[in-house]
Amino acid sequence: MSLNTNDNTTESTTAPDTFHLHCTINGQPIERDVEVDRSLLSFLRDDLGLTGTKGSCLEGECGSCTVLIDGVPFNSCVTLAGRVNGRSVTTIEGFAQDDKPAILQEKFLETGSVQCGYCSPGLILTAYALLQANPEITEEELIKGMEANICRCTGYTAIIEALRRARREMLK
Repeated sequence: MSLNTNDNTTESTTAPDTFHLHCTINGQPIERDVEVDRSLLSFLRDDLGLTGTKGSCLEGECGSCTVLIDGVPFNSCVTLAGRVNGRSVTTIEGFAQDDKPAILQEKFLETGSVQCGYCSPGLILTAYALLQANPEITEEELIKGMEANICRCTGYTAIIEALRRARREMLK
């Protein structure tokens, strides 16, 4: 801010620092000017309208904002948008194939794992990354890998059953 001493008015002389972001989101190339301090969560939801990614704790503790960056789960609430420059991001909107739910989405619905649904996108993307990284993952490893995702509704029993079923089907 600068103060014009001639007429005692205040005017802004600086714009927020921005950079030009090049990335791929859900298979689509994206080029945008983005503020350097903009979170990936805010960029996805507010700038691109991808509201499937949820923000709950906004501190990287609950996993509701999980997206995949080059196939690896990240908490988008604590990841700066600039971190995805030149990379590929998958949100829950990009997860379904040919407008059909993916296996994990089907199993979440089948087992009643989706209650309020707030945590489901993060849970599904985290589980997918774990199953892709190690198709032979044990149930114990899968449960351990899901610890960063919190659900307040289900008590986790239905979620674990959905993961079991998805793992079995994906191994076929």
